[in-house]
Amino acid sequence: MAEDEPTTAAIDAVRAAGIEHTVTRHGEVSSLAEAAAARGIEPRDLIKTLVVRVTDDEYVFVLVPGDRKFSWPKVRALLGSNRLSMPDADTAKTVTGYERGTITPFGSTTALPVYADEHLRGRTISLGGGGHGVGLTVRGDDLITHFDATVADLSE
Repeated sequence: MAEDEPTTAAIDAVRAAGIEHTVTRHGEVSSLAEAAAARGIEPRDLIKTLVVRVTDDEYVFVLVPGDRKFSWPKVRALLGSNRLSMPDADTAKTVTGYERGTITPFGSTTALPVYADEHLRGRTISLGGGGHGVGLTVRGDDLITHFDATVADLSE
């Protein structure tokens, strides 16, 4: 990334953590498949970052590969709660500092526990970079280690 290119809280955070990464910038996209194509990767390597509400004031990040479906039963079992939900867009932004489509654990305004699907292990992944059309490519294992993420089977 050139020195004069705009940065985001996510880019600043991954740099500060010393994690090897690549920043990808592309135009607007309307689907996960388009975003993967714009980044030159397969959908399985584009990670969906979901904010999940555990209680009224407790949230977690759940990371799932783009070619897999988030599994409510598996996440409920892991977190020991049957009352999980997705917050609305305004709440997600309040909790993370990011708009939907840009959410990432890197640079979140609130440090939330991270739950990573087991399919992130041993792979290079791309996830939101904190701005529309901005992606961060990192090693899944580096992300897991940095956030001390709980790794489990969270998808179908």
